[in-house]
Amino acid sequence: MVTVQDIPFVQFLDRTGSPVGSLPSFAKDSRNLIPFYKAMVRTRVFDEKVVALQRTGRMGTYASSLGQEAVSIGIASAMAEEDVFLPSFREQGGQLWRGVSMVEILQFWGGDERGSDFKGPAKDFPVCIPVASQFPHAAGVGLAMRLRSEHRVAVVVGGDGSTSKGDFYEALNVSALWSLPVVFVVTNNQWAISVPRNEQTAADTLAHKAISAGMPGEQVDGNDVIAVHECVGRARKRALGGEGPTLIEAVTYRLSDHTTADDASRYREDTEVTENWKHEPNERLRTYLAATGVWTKEDEEQLLKDCRTAVDDAAQTYLALEPELPRAMFDYLFERRPAELDEQYTNIVSARSAEHA
Repeated sequence: MVTVQDIPFVQFLDRTGSPVGSLPSFAKDSRNLIPFYKAMVRTRVFDEKVVALQRTGRMGTYASSLGQEAVSIGIASAMAEEDVFLPSFREQGGQLWRGVSMVEILQFWGGDERGSDFKGPAKDFPVCIPVASQFPHAAGVGLAMRLRSEHRVAVVVGGDGSTSKGDFYEALNVSALWSLPVVFVVTNNQWAISVPRNEQTAADTLAHKAISAGMPGEQVDGNDVIAVHECVGRARKRALGGEGPTLIEAVTYRLSDHTTADDASRYREDTEVTENWKHEPNERLRTYLAATGVWTKEDEEQLLKDCRTAVDDAAQTYLALEPELPRAMFDYLFERRPAELDEQYTNIVSARSAEHA
């Protein structure tokens, strides 16, 4: 562990996939890391499929997690089932780990609200599209846990751009003030859409923003799933012990466009992306597993085959679903529909009935 001023930086596998110092206990047997790697590969294969669906007009705008798989899997694998996950819009890997189905994620990105009605982790929050609004939600969840004397934590994730929003600072402030059981993770992928990290803030690190709130902050190598898992696990233990929240900055790189509605080549150089491909998380972990003798070429081929089959099956199931009725935009928005929307609602229902007359 080295430090950037007073903020620790945590790394266990370097960019070449070689160990740095002593590994944490859970990682000493490299076979324990195979589920992490499988989940990271599954996430990447899933992303590839959804992007293909969008490019062929069968899916809405989608945010790929290409290059960030270790962050999402590292977070989710360190959580307990009873914890509450509050994701941003690039955490499909963590959602899959926690039991959200591929079909449900496809439904969400296809504009079907039923995709947020998880059959698995029903207590987890749906994908949060408005930037940084999930942070106050997490503080509220943490407060509820405290008031109910529950032994669990809220884990919330946002991007580097979200740290420029007031929601972020307000959530940190109240969480530290009330010593709430919340783990804040900032995925620093270096770009808030087209704005680079160095044009967002003068802070040396995003983790330094924890200091003003009065909580611990640390940086972690976001391309090292071992390090992410370890840091989130320690922060979770700290929260459970009544010591309050922690801010973790996971340093990684967004290898994809911001979303399928973006063209990143307009604002960043290809050479930058090419350089960061050399340090991506999946290759790093695969190199380590192969070096320790627990992963073979045959294992890799079988994993890719299994992932592609599962993803293709989920896509076919999604595409065969009966589309949600247009009235759903009203049904899910309000518990009691305001009177001023009655006319719009009636017109939609009438138009739908006329189509089937």
